[in-house]
Amino acid sequence: MQKGWEDLDLEDRIHYYTYREYRYIMETCRKAHHSEEFKQRLVKRLDRIEGQIRGIKKMIQEDRYCDHILNQLTAVRSALGGVQEQLLVGHMKTCVLDQLREGDTHVIEELSSTVRRIIR
Repeated sequence: MQKGWEDLDLEDRIHYYTYREYRYIMETCRKAHHSEEFKQRLVKRLDRIEGQIRGIKKMIQEDRYCDHILNQLTAVRSALGGVQEQLLVGHMKTCVLDQLREGDTHVIEELSSTVRRIIR
């Protein structure tokens, strides 16, 4: 007897979708599960970066010396890199590890793609 849609488990249902649709389902259903402390640290760093960006905008409006503005832009890029690194490590220690424990090996492909974009 053929199974109906309602009788299929999630894995069998996913086989009916294209990979793009599968990614959409996984991206809309998955949530990060970092500690409040971790999220607060990231938000605090991003708040500082936001302040740096406002400062750079003001420097441009005030016709400040280009070299000083460029140095500030370099500092912002470095600060964003630090946030990115912390989030990547946190992602691997929590999200990726949990998905692997659940048997979801697609997370390796996803992580590889993310790392490739980061190092370009």
